[in-house]
Amino acid sequence: MAVYTDVKEEVLRDFLALYSVGELRSFTGIAEGIENSNFLVETSQDRFILTLFEKRMNPEDLPWFLGLMNHLAEQGIACPQPIAARDGIVLHQLAGRPAVMVSFLKGHSLDEIMPSACEQVGRALARLHEAGRSYRAERPNALAPQGWVELFARCTDGGDEKIAALIAETESALDHIVTSWPEAGQLPCGQIHADLFVDNVFFRDGSLSGVIDFYFACTDFLAYDLAICLNAWCFEEDRHYRQDRAEALLRGYEQVRPLSKAEREALPVLCQGAAMRFLLTRLYDWVHTPAGALVTRKDPWAYQRRLIHFQKVSHV
Repeated sequence: MAVYTDVKEEVLRDFLALYSVGELRSFTGIAEGIENSNFLVETSQDRFILTLFEKRMNPEDLPWFLGLMNHLAEQGIACPQPIAARDGIVLHQLAGRPAVMVSFLKGHSLDEIMPSACEQVGRALARLHEAGRSYRAERPNALAPQGWVELFARCTDGGDEKIAALIAETESALDHIVTSWPEAGQLPCGQIHADLFVDNVFFRDGSLSGVIDFYFACTDFLAYDLAICLNAWCFEEDRHYRQDRAEALLRGYEQVRPLSKAEREALPVLCQGAAMRFLLTRLYDWVHTPAGALVTRKDPWAYQRRLIHFQKVSHV
């Protein structure tokens, strides 16, 4: 989440008139994240999240995302539900951008990660994978290995000496991951969240209360989604790998969906790939984020350190 596009109050009031959500009370930009413009909107009826999809988002993908969120909610997954306007349509235009209102989930992301939370995250991820089995439409992962190669090429035209050193150190690792990546059909595939970071999981009173931000979701190896979580949840202060968290995450996942032998064996390279994917997207944003944008740039070197860790292990 972030804010790239300003929204005027009077324009927002006109937009809300399309919906049966009550009168506007307040709205606040949300700075976390990097992809779209997001606002917390409070009306006389409830609170909502308003998202304006920026130019990096392909508008043709939006029905797939919104359909997946509706499907998962119908299957009992606690996630935001898109709000239809009075005309029955979910997606409208605001400030020249495709825009959607979704329900507000109560809870908050964790400041301190305990193994017990990781176990809950593992269970929630596996349940999401199981619920997604009956969502038949597929969306190829644009940030799969070939996408990393293309993204890497777009990161080499800017930055300082520190960025140049990171790029040089990343190139050989990228080549190894791409050549080692499992081929289609070798591992179970399905709908994956692909961005289940700590700030995308909410807790209330110690229990997981919901999962948000499905705008990187796609169809890919299920175990790759787990590898993303191992990167996101199992490092302390971006440096030290917490084996207890990893064991808890895997234990929770396998309580719902046991991993195959092939998935277990592939986890080290899948974890390297997950580290590479976030290293490159963070690097791209570090170099290309426009001046003045209300957005929190994220550290690509944190994922270089994760990558180095997973290069050294033979099992996860």
